[in-house]
Amino acid sequence: MNNEFNEREPRYVISVAARMLDVHTYTLRYYERVGVIQPGRSRGNVRLYSDYDIALLKRVKSLVDDMGINLPGVEVILRMMQRVVELQQELEQAQKQIEQLRGDDEQ
Repeated sequence: MNNEFNEREPRYVISVAARMLDVHTYTLRYYERVGVIQPGRSRGNVRLYSDYDIALLKRVKSLVDDMGINLPGVEVILRMMQRVVELQQELEQAQKQIEQLRGDDEQ
């Protein structure tokens, strides 16, 4: 199975996620309300958090608790981190295309 799919598969109810992160469930609800996180939902509309969500929330918690960054600042940082990942992927794709073109030139 695709590892990214496994990381994003919703599996933890809010109480379990809160215990994993050492936060209150209302903190997770608040993060959802302000748009920091969008957990999956079960057919019964129960919030379900994936391993990816947990890792993201650990980052958020660290930024807020350890570095004193407010949630709007956290959102900016998260968007910037996502953009860096996107740019890295674009760069890798461009490098592959360059390698293919160089290979075609040698033939």
